[in-house]
Amino acid sequence: MTQPASPAQQDAPIIDPKSTPDSGGWRRPLGLRLDVRNLSLLGVLAVLIAVGGITKPDAFLATSNLQLVLTQASVIGVVTVGMTFVITSGGIDLSVGAIVALSSVWATTLATQEYGFAGILFTAVIVGLGCGLVNGMLIAYGGMVPFIATLAMLASARGLALQITDGKTQMVTVNSVLDLGVRDAYILGIPPLVLVFAAVTVVGWLLLNRTTFGRRTVAVGGNAEAARLAGIDVRRQRLYLYLLSGLCCGIAAFMLIVLAGSGQNTNGNLYELDAIAAAIIGGTLLSGGRGTIVGSVLGVLVFTTITNIFALNNLESAVQQIAKGAIIVAAVLVQHRTLRGSDH
Repeated sequence: MTQPASPAQQDAPIIDPKSTPDSGGWRRPLGLRLDVRNLSLLGVLAVLIAVGGITKPDAFLATSNLQLVLTQASVIGVVTVGMTFVITSGGIDLSVGAIVALSSVWATTLATQEYGFAGILFTAVIVGLGCGLVNGMLIAYGGMVPFIATLAMLASARGLALQITDGKTQMVTVNSVLDLGVRDAYILGIPPLVLVFAAVTVVGWLLLNRTTFGRRTVAVGGNAEAARLAGIDVRRQRLYLYLLSGLCCGIAAFMLIVLAGSGQNTNGNLYELDAIAAAIIGGTLLSGGRGTIVGSVLGVLVFTTITNIFALNNLESAVQQIAKGAIIVAAVLVQHRTLRGSDH
């Protein structure tokens, strides 16, 4: 017999209590859910910090290195927030890395830089939104499978980025953009890009967990037909989600321009894989119906920390990839075990 829903479950922004975004087992006094998956990721992150502190204490624990880790996590983190929404809805976006590349090179052309800071930011965001719009129209109204549509966008965006740059690096000459990446721009020791990432994360969490948009996203991912019968415009919702993913890519492209001081057609390489992996190990179901912004952010921090530790210890990138793969497999196994336990 099904137990009646608790008040906490009734407040959850979804149809099925088992599919709540950022769902967990118990609550803190302040009402924040403690998620077993998130606690596990925090444990993994703590172990990694301990390993870094033991192997390279002076380098890893230095304030400048910790700022670097957070800054590097910020760019892929913003992309991952958008990816989390798409996966929660039952979709996938393989084009995020290519969209970041296209947005960054289009925003750093000489013609664009003539308009200064506003021109670069506006162009990066608009190009990201434009690519997201194309993806959304093809998938929602064109009936294309998300895998195929975004794969086509990946190839097209990469090709266009290469054509724009002719394989060359486009240097940024707008000082107001470059100044955001210097230490003097840090606010209380926090790089501006980290603050942007934090803002995007907070907005993403509120959007997924506290709005009708979030409820509809989870409902579409859990059962699109049931969502349609419940009165949700599934096609329009999917369009909005890919627009959101494109917006996050545009923001990330501008952040990458600030970080690198240039635009290159190779920007965002393998971002799609990193974003999907971070979302999955964070607890977002690849089949849709459940998503967690907090878990995705923790997943990004875990992967970025691994990369940093391996770089400081001069270990081969091949070993780094093996370690990432092992973490993904372990996270998925834990996820499946948790789901089986919740069904009993």
